[in-house]
Amino acid sequence: MSKTDTDTPSAPELADLPALIRQWSRDLGFSDAGITTADTGEHARHLQDWLDKGYQGEMAYMAHHGDKRYTPKSLVPGTTRVISVRMDYMPTPDSPKEALTNRENAYVTRYALGRDYHKLIRKRLATLAKKIDDAVSGYDHRAFVDSAPVLERALAQRAGLGWIGKNNMLIHPKAGSFFFLGEIFTSAPLPVDPAFETDHCGSCSACLDMCPTDAFVGPRNLDARRCISYLTIELKGSIPEELRPLMGNRVFGCDDCQLVCPWQKFQKPTHEDDFQPRHGLNNSSLAELFLWTEEQFLKRTEGSAIRRTGYEGWLRNLAVGLGNAPSTIPVIEALKQRANYPSDMVREHVQWALAQHGL
Repeated sequence: MSKTDTDTPSAPELADLPALIRQWSRDLGFSDAGITTADTGEHARHLQDWLDKGYQGEMAYMAHHGDKRYTPKSLVPGTTRVISVRMDYMPTPDSPKEALTNRENAYVTRYALGRDYHKLIRKRLATLAKKIDDAVSGYDHRAFVDSAPVLERALAQRAGLGWIGKNNMLIHPKAGSFFFLGEIFTSAPLPVDPAFETDHCGSCSACLDMCPTDAFVGPRNLDARRCISYLTIELKGSIPEELRPLMGNRVFGCDDCQLVCPWQKFQKPTHEDDFQPRHGLNNSSLAELFLWTEEQFLKRTEGSAIRRTGYEGWLRNLAVGLGNAPSTIPVIEALKQRANYPSDMVREHVQWALAQHGL
């Protein structure tokens, strides 16, 4: 979004804008906002080291786009500042830890229980960018919500919105880590906020110790190829057999490394109706979800992040969950009903699950 107006705002107008941006952000439902320069600093090197080790697995897109992922000016020429915002998404009431212990029910990562966040946040960022454009014309503004190669956690840390914890999540000292991020790249030379330099993780290693599949090679060093979020969402083929028993009932994503974090005691529940659970996905049995037809899947995941895994991926994940569930009649019968499913990948995981129950 841009204007051709050549009038240059005075310094006081620019100096006053950060406070206005924060107020507008709160009015639009964002929890916080910060401003940083168009630079990801040392995070660029960390990304390259991670890629060099092959920890991205099948996520080849992480290595695409040259330096655009870590150099905002390359992604959007003329960018001088990045406005970073966050929005809480944890639904309430909710008992994620309790849901993980009910082995006959499916566990879905909390960010995917409601509607897909991309459209909602993008629309509000566009509104925020329009307000900025109206206030200081003559500059360019472009909004992103996990829709382009952007190191959003790095930029958020540099904008003062929290520190990157040992679990690679951005953690806010007064809100934990259950929030979405979004950015506005702008050419306006706005005053910047101090980066969040303090690491409040200390000697705690709860997130590293809790990971069900031991996906952390070390602090802030994740081998995505072992991560349940990667296995259930990004991986398109068969899940490695040795990892299946470790996945429990997690069928789309995983929150363990966040749930165990001591800073989660400060988490704030979402105020967005769109982020509340839909179709009972916070309390549905594995067997019930496994028997959804493709038509039901498409209808009930419309506008949901779960669509990313596709129907076959959904059945694959649920088959693993059923293989890890108690050997009850509903569990066994559901698996038997899919024993001859046309997809080789689905059949493979169903056969593995039945074998787990001695069948």
